Amino acid sequence: MLIFQSLGAPELLIVLAIVVVLFGATRIGDIGKGVGRGIREFRREIKDESADDKDSADTEESKS
Repeated sequence: MLIFQSLGAPELLIVLAIVVVLFGATRIGDIGKGVGRGIREFRREIKDESADDKDSADTEESKS
């Protein structure tokens, strides 16, 4: 991606400043918390699914 090769620190600071102006500092914190919660839930579900798959595979093997 050619566009991202030219982004440096000054450009990123400008983008960050625009985001803070648009959303406000408290709203950005809320968004971060929501994203973190979503990632934790996603990981937990993936872990639970793989554990369920392993349990069902163990059950299938014991029936044979």
